Amino acid sequence: MTDPGTEQADPGGDALDIPEWLRPVVVVCTFAALMWVVEIIDLIPGTNLDRWGIRPREIGGLIGIVTMPLLHDGFGHLISNTIPFVIMGSLIAASGVARYALVTLIITAVAGVGTWLTGPGHSLHLGASALVFGYLTYLLARGFFERKPGYILMGLVVLFLYGGVLWGVLPRPGISWQGHVFGALGGVVAARVVHAEAVARRQARAATM
Repeated sequence: MTDPGTEQADPGGDALDIPEWLRPVVVVCTFAALMWVVEIIDLIPGTNLDRWGIRPREIGGLIGIVTMPLLHDGFGHLISNTIPFVIMGSLIAASGVARYALVTLIITAVAGVGTWLTGPGHSLHLGASALVFGYLTYLLARGFFERKPGYILMGLVVLFLYGGVLWGVLPRPGISWQGHVFGALGGVVAARVVHAEAVARRQARAATM
C-alpha cells in the first residue's frame, strides 16, 4: 500500500521543463514558427492572407500594423528574414522575455504606423524585415545608452554580421524601404524607452558635477 502522506514523483512532470537559459530562444523560435505556419496556410487556394498587410492610408490597411511581421511574399522572403530574426531576437530575449516583448511591440508600432502614413498609395507592405532592422538598431543603440562593454561588443559583432542589411533603407522598387526605415527608427526608440533609467542616472550624475 502507498503511504498517503508521501508524495510520488510524476514521471511525466518534467517533460516540458525547459532550461531557463533556453526559454528566450524558444519564445523567439515560436514567433518565427508562427510566421512559417501563416505562410503555409497562405498556400491554400483562395486563402490570400497577404491582403491583410499594411495598405497605406487605407482604414482597412491599419490591421497590417499588427499582422505585417507574420506575412511574407513567398518562402524566399520568409527564409531571408527568419535567420537574422531568430539570432537577433534571441540576443534581445536573453536579457528577459518581457523586455523582448516590449522591444518587439515598440518596433512593430513605430514601423507599422510610419509605413501606413508614408508608404505609396495602393501598395501592400509585408514581412518581418521591419523587426529585423529594429532588432539590429536596438542592439546597437542599447550599448550607447547603457555604456556597458558587453552590450557595445555585442552590438559591434551584430553590426559586422548583419550591417549589410542597412542598405535596405535605401529606396528601391518593390522593397518596403519605409518599413525598413521606420523599423530601424523603432529600434532606437525602443532602446531609449527600455534603457531610460540608465540615461536618467547619467543625466543625474552630470547635473551634480
